[in-house]
Amino acid sequence: MGGVDPKAVAALADAAGVGPATAVLPLAGGANNRVFRLDTATGPVLLKSYFRHPDDPRDRLGAEWAFGRYAWDAGVRGVPRPLAADPAAGLALYEYVPGRPLHGTTATEADVDAAIDFVRDLHAAKDRGGAAALPRASESCFSLDDHFATVARRVERLRSLPVGGVSDVAAAGFVDAEIAPAWRSVLGLARAAAAAFGLPLDRPLAPADRCVSPSDFGFHNALREPAGRLRFIDFEYAGWDDPAKLVCDFFCQPAVPAPAAAFDRFAAAVGGCYAEPLAFQARAALLLPVYRVKWVCIMLNEFLPVGGSRRAFSGSVAEHESRKAAQLGKARAALAAVVQPSPPMRKVA
Repeated sequence: MGGVDPKAVAALADAAGVGPATAVLPLAGGANNRVFRLDTATGPVLLKSYFRHPDDPRDRLGAEWAFGRYAWDAGVRGVPRPLAADPAAGLALYEYVPGRPLHGTTATEADVDAAIDFVRDLHAAKDRGGAAALPRASESCFSLDDHFATVARRVERLRSLPVGGVSDVAAAGFVDAEIAPAWRSVLGLARAAAAAFGLPLDRPLAPADRCVSPSDFGFHNALREPAGRLRFIDFEYAGWDDPAKLVCDFFCQPAVPAPAAAFDRFAAAVGGCYAEPLAFQARAALLLPVYRVKWVCIMLNEFLPVGGSRRAFSGSVAEHESRKAAQLGKARAALAAVVQPSPPMRKVA
């Protein structure tokens, strides 16, 4: 069963009340984890086996399970229903969503509307009792300085890449000659813009201005059901965060790009959930180039030791070297977007 303990799976199925599995089928597409479809007497369910590594302290199962339970208990049906979890074994069962990924398709305005509705539904439920127990999101940021420091750490980590093959040498040169200078420029412009628009760098967001974020949110983590409805998946990094980060990540993830022209509409819709929507939109616009740099760095995770270990865990070792070369090409192309103009900012009183 792909290295998953059959006894643990049987116990999990029993705890979920779905009965014993009659078939266990590996599913493609899990970049960081192993995923399976379990056929049972009550219908198919999804089994997820989570990646764990000494150098990656994230509790992926805990974050996804807590977020899923919070959303489902609050009546948010844009997520798969969580059924049962075994943290010790690193396993969880979820509703099986019979949908197809959006990879290779173009997201529509209606899809953007669905994403907005999902974020609004999560926001409407954030004052419920269960929300307070949710963890901070992975790489959560509550001040502009937090955002800047997070990206700076990613750039610095890439400047210490282990150099082995030809693609490693090329990546190291790209980081030093192009990413690092681009980051210095973007950081300087962001700090100057914050000063010009009256946005303090070190002041943390008030709790009321934070969000329960699905994190790594975008159409790359969505399934389209046969009837056309979108369901969002993969919440391993979820938790409390800055909603401006949610907006920027949504428009920076490269796998299934959100329509760039929808940025203002999306930011305005999310900002409308908060007391100072114009200040929110200004912060999101200021942070967009910062997050473009972050996503260039994310594209090079394949070159980091933990990134390679995650690929090995999910069963793609043979493709690792070719993936590194491909990701380097994508990162070079994405860096060009960093110098593109961001949406205009409005001055904050």
